[in-house]
Amino acid sequence: MKKIYVLALTAILFVSCKTKSETEIVVKDVLAEASPKSAGMSSERLARIDTLLTHAIADNMIPGAVALVARKGKIVYFKSFGMADNAENKPLENDAIFRIASQTKAITSTAVMMLWEEGKFNLNDPISKYIPEFGKAQLLDTFNEADSSYTTKPAENQITIKHLLTHTSGLGYGQIDGDAKFKKIYAKAGVTDLFTTKPVTIEESVKILAKLPLHHNPGERFTYSEGLDVLGYFVEVISGMPFDAFLKSRIFEPLGMEDTQFYLPESKYSRLVTVQTKNDGAWEKFPVTFYDTDYPKKGAKTFFSGGAGLTSTAEDYAKFLQMYLNGGVYNGKRLLSRTTVNTILTNQIPYINREIGTSHGLAFGLIDKKAADLGGHGSEGTFQWGGYFNTTYFADPNEEFLGILLKQTQRIGDNTSDIFKRLVVQSIED
Repeated sequence: MKKIYVLALTAILFVSCKTKSETEIVVKDVLAEASPKSAGMSSERLARIDTLLTHAIADNMIPGAVALVARKGKIVYFKSFGMADNAENKPLENDAIFRIASQTKAITSTAVMMLWEEGKFNLNDPISKYIPEFGKAQLLDTFNEADSSYTTKPAENQITIKHLLTHTSGLGYGQIDGDAKFKKIYAKAGVTDLFTTKPVTIEESVKILAKLPLHHNPGERFTYSEGLDVLGYFVEVISGMPFDAFLKSRIFEPLGMEDTQFYLPESKYSRLVTVQTKNDGAWEKFPVTFYDTDYPKKGAKTFFSGGAGLTSTAEDYAKFLQMYLNGGVYNGKRLLSRTTVNTILTNQIPYINREIGTSHGLAFGLIDKKAADLGGHGSEGTFQWGGYFNTTYFADPNEEFLGILLKQTQRIGDNTSDIFKRLVVQSIED
């Protein structure tokens, strides 16, 4: 009887310890609001963000913004300022939904690397192995301005998955391309850039893109491109799932990102922030150009752009960044191994000269030692990016903090994003 009692007690203790351990893991890696002091941050210095954004709104530089700062897994600053829609006199709230545009790229890259971890492919595989339409890469040789016709010549090598992740494939970006020739080539071919309300799929657009010439030989230099749209379709090919369904089941649901999606259900329409621009000093809704800013809530809702299509909130995106700061785990769910996170956050194009102070991993732009030494950018290895509608984020693994500043403007220049980063960095006091 004594032996049975001891065994039973041991079993109870084992279960109890296991439950406690699992609880600690979940609690430790989930973001929770806390005082700045508890995370080694200064309340007084964080209040400078209030001053920055209230003055920027008063000076008519921006219509509004949502700012979030977290350190050591604790949200120490989370506030909204100004208007979500000035014409409607609608104030911004913390749970406002923003078009995050190119902030989608890191999420798409994460999906790719999750499948890579499963042994589905190698990073140096040619993309044509999985999307045969890419065939043998061709370079632009001659271009006729009169009718946008062109000739090509063979590239020296083929586009790989790694080239697509690092913007070194030689693909361009249509409407926002820095080369006018490629703008015309993409437009004439019918490539869908960025956003659309038309009944187009990424498969259709990518297969058109696959037949077009490249800026340069793959791997030769950095050219910002639609490579992440290609990889969105690649995820569909490898996983056998629609891209939006893969992201929802494999990333958004495990991380608790309940307000991140490509297109909004009607119940969330009222939370979508209006994209605004200035006209004679007054804020107004940005007009329809080559896209309609209402794409998240109208039209066909079939184009799942891996490079620019998602909508999200500050808190949702913070969960995604915290997963990286946690070494690949969040909410007790592991999306990536620590070793894969380290690979993603390592400069993958050291042989390519970009603007001073920056480099690029497999999902993010990275702060290098030169930029870190200048101050105000975070430590070496800080990862960052932004979005077409004036959103930005950064996360510093060394100092364990992240910052997110979300706005929705077009054709407006303001310096609040750069200053915001500096104000976050200078708030550390431990």
